Amino acid sequence: MKNDLLAQFNKAFESKARLSIMSVLMVNESMSFNALKELLSLTDGNLATHLRALEDAGYVLVQKQFVGRKPNTTYSATQAGQQAFTDHLNALEAFIKNM
Repeated sequence: MKNDLLAQFNKAFESKARLSIMSVLMVNESMSFNALKELLSLTDGNLATHLRALEDAGYVLVQKQFVGRKPNTTYSATQAGQQAFTDHLNALEAFIKNM
């Protein structure tokens, strides 16, 4: 029974950083790279790597634009990302309840 529950965990969210990123994006319409970096206390490279992995999975949408003359990159959770994250949280909850 426990192995069935473990199989429902989404590997994309096994990383603390990715779990944190998705948690933030689930409750905010979008967040800038700098705001995510500051909030989660991640380095540029670490954050970029985890965001790229979530983007490649189709869970995060990236929007690049200029504000004045400065580049501004924002991130938001896609519908697929929201569903995958919700399913992951439900699997975690089921696992805990069946311990």
